[in-house]
Amino acid sequence: MTEANKIEQGGNPPAKPYEPTAQERNALEAHFDRRRKRKPAPRMKVSMEGEVASISVDHENQRVGYSLLMEALGTDELDFLDGIVGQLANVGTKGRDVDERGLNFMLAVVKGIEPKDQVETMLAAQMATVHSATMTFARRLNHVETIPQQDSAERTLNKLARTFAAQVETLKKYRTGGEQKVTHVSVNDNAQAIVGTVSTGGGGYQKK
Repeated sequence: MTEANKIEQGGNPPAKPYEPTAQERNALEAHFDRRRKRKPAPRMKVSMEGEVASISVDHENQRVGYSLLMEALGTDELDFLDGIVGQLANVGTKGRDVDERGLNFMLAVVKGIEPKDQVETMLAAQMATVHSATMTFARRLNHVETIPQQDSAERTLNKLARTFAAQVETLKKYRTGGEQKVTHVSVNDNAQAIVGTVSTGGGGYQKK
């Protein structure tokens, strides 16, 4: 029965297409703008040949797909890409079979950090690994049955959370060359403000 026949027989008219609110449209525009600025990088797909897992880029053209993925991971070395993807697959997999969803989540974390070189890619991979372990122990902490189990899960969770925070700081320092810049404001006797840049590095404070 067509929608017109339903309406003629007293049925409900078809629902109107959803119209986003002004606030939703602004959020959608920001979302699409973010996606346009992001480097295009394919997902990975896992196929099984007997008991052997094969991992490849999910792209119509393999050469283009691998090139896009290498650019997103800040490398031009295919061996490096193969190694880092294999490591992420091992971390994101539970059990014997390679977890395609877990692999692509780990890879999405690394791509989201937008590494500029192989060092940043390795650090981003470690951050993804530590985050995954942190969430695992957060879940364990919510399902403990004894005090010793609670203490063990809590200690490990705290260590992992501190490690992740340290990794974030390490990435920031690496990207800025180990130098932090803050604005220094001083007021002289004539109540005039003097604004200068203070650079902090390994040699202490230096005014510029």
